[in-house]
Formats: sequence, C-alpha cells, structure tokens
Amino acid sequence: MPAIRRMARSCALTIVTLGVTATTVAVAPAHAADSQTTRSGAVALSDSQVTKYDKTMASRRQRSAQRLSARISSAQQTAMAQRGDAYSYGAAGPNAFDCSGLIYYSYRGAGFDVPRTSGAQAAHTRRISKQDMRPGDLMFFFNSGGVYHAAIFIGYQNGHAMMVHAPGSGQRVTVAAPWTSSWFAGTLR
Repeated sequence: MPAIRRMARSCALTIVTLGVTATTVAVAPAHAADSQTTRSGAVALSDSQVTKYDKTMASRRQRSAQRLSARISSAQQTAMAQRGDAYSYGAAGPNAFDCSGLIYYSYRGAGFDVPRTSGAQAAHTRRISKQDMRPGDLMFFFNSGGVYHAAIFIGYQNGHAMMVHAPGSGQRVTVAAPWTSSWFAGTLR
C-alpha cells in the first residue's frame, strides 16, 4: 500500500476513534499537463520520466552486480593464492586451512560476512544448479550426516567441475576435480 494511502487510512482511523465522523478522507490524485501519464500512488509520472527512472535503476543494478562479481573474483583469487598451504583441522589462515577455513579466509577478505563452518556456509548460500555455476561459487559435499566438505568452484575443464580446496590431513590446498557426484552448488551472488 503506498505511503500516502497508508497515511490517509491512519488519519481516518484516528478521526473515527476520536468520535468524529469522517465522511470523506481521500487523497486527490496529482494531475500532469501531459495526458499520457502513469499513476503511481498519488504521484503522476510522464512516460519519459518512467523511462528515465527505469534506465537509472537498471544502471544501478548493473553496477551493483559488477561490484559483487569483482568481490567474488577477489575471493577466488585469494583462495588460489593459498595453493600449497598446509591443511590443518580448524585453521582459517593465513598459512594453514581446513576446507571451510579457506572459504572463510578468502570471502571475509573480500568483504563477505560468511560463517566459519561448512554446514553453516551451505545454509548461508543460495542453492543453484550445477550448470548455472560461475567461478567463485561454492561446492558443498554431503552424505547422510550432512555437509562434510566445502570448496570454491573455479570452472569446468574437459567437462569436469574444478575446484580449489583444502582436502584433508597431510595434504595441501590444491586444485582438483570432485571425487564424488554427491555435492551441490551454492552462491553468494
């Protein structure tokens, strides 16, 4: 409900509760000199004004999406720069990582407010199909016990998804293909 109509309704209810009979409470529509107008609440906009507004909003959305993509790309680059760092359970950098710690370190550095654990990270993202993944999206591996591993998608190579991740004890942050198909995709876009 537009703000002006809400205010008119609120005033009418106030008048009625004060015991005053309100016979007519209305907001007069705005009139434009141009006969071709689009009415939005009590404000009339010409077609050219609506077109200008739509273009401005589309431009703002595009710039916002570009900034978000740049931040995701920065997080992916940070993760890629950690290749060769040691795996350590519960570590979140800067020289050792577990799987969710790598995501936490990389995305926090890019300005994202991501949780620390892989299960919480999976719940924090918006699920997308594997085909719709873009570099920087996240991969979550699961079994009957829930999410047990997380990685950062970097692209497809020879038809296989590729990821950067901290695989496990005795291993180092590396780029690899998934070892199972039991994973789903999530995005922060």
